[in-house]
Amino acid sequence: MSTHAKLLLRHQRPFLAFWLARVCTASGFQMLTVAIGWHIYQLTGSVLDLGLVGLVEFVPRLLFMLHTGHVADRFDRRKVTALCQAGQALIALALVLGSSSGEITREAIFVLAFLLGAARAFEMPATQALLPSLVPTALFPAAVAASSSAMQLATIVAPALGGFLYAFGSLWVYAPTAVLYVLACALVLGLPARQLPLRQERASLDSLLAGIRFIRSRPDVLGAISLDLFAVLLGGATALLPVFARDILLTGPWGLGLLRSAPAVGALLMSFWLARYPIERGVGRTMFISVAVFGVATIAFGLSTSFWFSLAVLAVLGAADMISMVIRGAFVQLQTPDEMRGRVSAVNGLFIGASNQLGEFESGLTAHWFGSVPAVVLGGVGTLLVTGAWIKLFPSLAKRDRMHEQ
Repeated sequence: MSTHAKLLLRHQRPFLAFWLARVCTASGFQMLTVAIGWHIYQLTGSVLDLGLVGLVEFVPRLLFMLHTGHVADRFDRRKVTALCQAGQALIALALVLGSSSGEITREAIFVLAFLLGAARAFEMPATQALLPSLVPTALFPAAVAASSSAMQLATIVAPALGGFLYAFGSLWVYAPTAVLYVLACALVLGLPARQLPLRQERASLDSLLAGIRFIRSRPDVLGAISLDLFAVLLGGATALLPVFARDILLTGPWGLGLLRSAPAVGALLMSFWLARYPIERGVGRTMFISVAVFGVATIAFGLSTSFWFSLAVLAVLGAADMISMVIRGAFVQLQTPDEMRGRVSAVNGLFIGASNQLGEFESGLTAHWFGSVPAVVLGGVGTLLVTGAWIKLFPSLAKRDRMHEQ
């Protein structure tokens, strides 16, 4: 066992509870995503609607971005996180009731997707800001990798499980997700109370914008999170997986679940490696290379007509994305003082949401215009172009050697 792993075990109880809570919430969200995607495609048969689900989930991040960070910095982050998880449990329960009555509509799914996006918008900065208080600074990169492994483990099992259960009906997917969110809520409330004093100032435009000003004052931080925004915004193809599963790879809900799980397989294996052997040198170069590999894997997936080859390239895509995510996540948090972490995480969460949910809308829209295969291939090419441009725009980030350089 590595020195990093041994030291991390000393803080085992609170970190393990945090890790298990991440498993539960990630599993619940992944199962909901698979079920909602297949459900809406069954109802309408529209690739544009698949993209609209992502857009609707993203809108709350944009609307509430400034307030989500302030809430995470002003109030108990455990309680904020737990409240958001309880809200997501209620959303899953609403889907259970709608499915059991057989009266759920396209519009109802969009409303619930908006509420789901709102709960996640407040949950993300509070959760991200919780982790640095659970482990020492020296172990934070390893903790980020280990924490990310929780999400990837859930992303491997949950989509496949969701796809399998959906074969028996959407009710069989939505009900377990409500239970998972309740478990996560209980685990988070059991974490140790925050030791540092909470911010008592009232929300103002100046305090709400502080996170944006901080990021603008750190070119390397701005470059790291904006690289993820534009690269994954263009290269993300997850919204189109139902189309590829049914119409191109000729499989069903179980195949969709495996396709959703494949990136997480590669990401989980990579997160285990990074938790044991954290990247300590050449972090900038490594991050840019990983994003470029993400773009190449996206192109390969778009051109594939083989189910098994598609699974393989999605696993490579997930591993590359994990390297970039761990470097970016650890770097941004380590460069941010604790009293600012909520607001900076909120801005970072907007960028992540834009690259994921807004990226799903972009994929659905370009697929509606050009077709699913050209949309994915063009997205991968766009990722490569963005990577090259960001190396030129942020040369100090590309040359950055260590996380802790000032």
